[in-house]
Amino acid sequence: MRAYLSVFIMRLRMELQYRGAMIGGILCQMFFGLVLIALYRALYEGKPQSTPIESVVTYVWLQQAFFRMMLAIDNELVDKIKSGDIAYDMCRPVNMYGFYYARIAAQKVMGSLMRAVPMLILAVLLPKGWGISAPESIPNLLAAVPALILGLLCVCALSNITMAFTMLTLDARGMQGLLNLLMMTFSGNLLPLTLFPDRWQKFITFIPYAQLLDAPIRLYTGDYALAEALRVYAVQAFWIIALILLGAYMWNVNKKRLIVQGG
Repeated sequence: MRAYLSVFIMRLRMELQYRGAMIGGILCQMFFGLVLIALYRALYEGKPQSTPIESVVTYVWLQQAFFRMMLAIDNELVDKIKSGDIAYDMCRPVNMYGFYYARIAAQKVMGSLMRAVPMLILAVLLPKGWGISAPESIPNLLAAVPALILGLLCVCALSNITMAFTMLTLDARGMQGLLNLLMMTFSGNLLPLTLFPDRWQKFITFIPYAQLLDAPIRLYTGDYALAEALRVYAVQAFWIIALILLGAYMWNVNKKRLIVQGG
């Protein structure tokens, strides 16, 4: 565990170097957040929905604030797969899956914190109907934090599965584009899952993508009652275990089939 913790800490420090990217990301996500909110406000003026507009606005800001948590990828690993330099990492006395899981977790944690904190402060300062609302209650806020951590573990497992497909195809764009589209759609980033038809809710809230940010946000806004928190954690834990087992299996199979040419 000390080796993986060291990898995690070193990656955290590396991410602190990208301050310019952080500022650009904040400006970009603030812009898209305001555009989406303007669209939803126009939609509500034409046809009011059962979900209050304040909850939708809060949903949008939390999704934008933690956008980096979902779509950050380990470009260095992609380059190593393409060049064959991943063979050097196979010589390390650590489990490759755990090694890169720790790296991507650190990347997502630091990248998210560097963007989320300034963005949420700015969102609080916006006028009512445009800015983020306070949590339903302090217990709801406290219940959302563990769900956010579990969502992070889930998205890291999904990222490693994407990398496992990259080992097979040697091109991250195709499979990564498909999986990212599914993630953006069913995590609630493109459209809050609370606005999907009621008959879809049981399915879309159970699949792994909804565990990333939708579940924590619903606890924050009170869409999920506090009594449902343990059920939410159980579903998230189920998908974390399932996705880690699947990802580790795919990595082990890829290691046996891996062929590195050149020299």
